[in-house]
Amino acid sequence: MKHISLTLAACLVGTVALAGETAPKEVVYDEYGAVETSLSGVAGDAASGALLVGDKSKGNCVACHQVSALADVPFHGEIGPSLDGAADRWNEAELRGLVANAKKTFEGTMMPAFYKVDGYIRPGDAYTGKAGAEPLPPILTAQEIEDVVAFLATLKED
Repeated sequence: MKHISLTLAACLVGTVALAGETAPKEVVYDEYGAVETSLSGVAGDAASGALLVGDKSKGNCVACHQVSALADVPFHGEIGPSLDGAADRWNEAELRGLVANAKKTFEGTMMPAFYKVDGYIRPGDAYTGKAGAEPLPPILTAQEIEDVVAFLATLKED
């Protein structure tokens, strides 16, 4: 009986944690593409966000952007603007909107929508050459978006 109670308690805690998360199709963007409220309901962790920004298999922001704070990560790109001073150029809501779906702010941008599940084509399913079936999972989770935003909010001009 004790095991069942603990399992039930763990399930309820997990449900409560997910209750604060905004699903990709439920994100509310303002007219300029900003997202005012947290997507996860939990504050972002800047250290985790820094790892995501430099992670070639996840966020991979450095493939297109330069980030001096991540000088130890090789091969920064020059396609997108430098992220140095991002916190001086954009507020938290604007950063969240840019990371979730930059096309809401900059229509013609090449930046991928990191929190979107349909309406575009991604590389083929398991290298089959066929486009994956929608809905696809978002590139980053709601909490990962918040972590990246927390990191970007630390990037101020010197």
